[in-house]
Amino acid sequence: MELSELTLSHFRNYDEAHLTFQPGVNVFLGQNAQGKTNLLECIYALALARSHRTKVDKDLIQWGQDQARVAGIIVSRFGKTPLSLTWSKKGKQARVNHLDQSRLSSYIGQLNVILFAPEDLDLVKGAPAVRRRFIDIEFGQMNRTYLQLSAQYRKVLRDRNAYLKAWSFGGKKDAVFLSVLTEQLIELASKLILLKKRFLTELEQAAARIHRQVANQQEELVIQYKTAVNVQEISDEETLKQALTLAFEKHADREKKQGTTLVGPHRDDFVIEVNGVDVSNFGSQGQQRTAALALKLGEIDLMHEETGEYPILLLDDVLSELDASRQTHLLMTIEDKVQTFITAPSLSEVARSLIKEPKIFLVKDGTIQVEESNEQEENHG
Repeated sequence: MELSELTLSHFRNYDEAHLTFQPGVNVFLGQNAQGKTNLLECIYALALARSHRTKVDKDLIQWGQDQARVAGIIVSRFGKTPLSLTWSKKGKQARVNHLDQSRLSSYIGQLNVILFAPEDLDLVKGAPAVRRRFIDIEFGQMNRTYLQLSAQYRKVLRDRNAYLKAWSFGGKKDAVFLSVLTEQLIELASKLILLKKRFLTELEQAAARIHRQVANQQEELVIQYKTAVNVQEISDEETLKQALTLAFEKHADREKKQGTTLVGPHRDDFVIEVNGVDVSNFGSQGQQRTAALALKLGEIDLMHEETGEYPILLLDDVLSELDASRQTHLLMTIEDKVQTFITAPSLSEVARSLIKEPKIFLVKDGTIQVEESNEQEENHG
């Protein structure tokens, strides 16, 4: 899968821009606060219909403008597909092949991306919410069923939490209605948990292979899925429903007092162990970074297995955070495999020696210029 063209209008600090990319490595060079990360954010938003930097869509619209638009041409084994997203006061409009998409779940998955930014190094040692978001975003791209189930689960969870909150404040207490919501939540939770278990098992296999290579065969990476029930010993939906029902019964009184749902995949986590040790608590910074790198690179192969296409890789100023050996492994892993977009103030000697003929864009004050001899400015901001 490749992004061959990108057009943006009034997105962040860009007025108008039209860029063409090569299948290999494309590099955005420039100092801080010039607009490099805005370009990666634009590609990310085109894929997932959301920013990775803000939850407020209006932040994407250039100051003083009424709307922002991004559009791209995706090249896959199925041919060329135009995608576009428009943000305005009316909301968000997504199009595939120039046709409006009434639901974002039918839009997401047309363009698959993996973003690796400095904050992703916190994937290993960060809060559980960081890892839950990681699963939801990455697996949601690969598996439409997971995406749809997640949306349904969140809706029922909101309804149940609202009812529990009212219950805790002395509102209407209808045990039958609460049990109906609980049954609906268990039905969806059991499906989601089994999908998460499969995803993490497959990710573990892919990441462990890469981790062994980076660690010179000295360390073994394992992912432990943490949920309300012992899912490691459960492989069928009915058994899982029974286990979840018991867990809900156990926490029923606490839920009514606290006014929130205490059981379910919205509270799940996963732990990364290296040689049997929890890396988040007891690993060195080097081990934590190697584990995070292995997870991100493992995603590339997993996404290819799940969708039949390699994703696009976005590296936002991450090379400067990695030492020479990890830079080398990262760049050798993606070589000739995935289309890659890199932002950096400058390219290290390691990167320049390993990247074959990158297409380099110079970014300054919302303008983009291709670094080629006698090349005219490709676009003006």
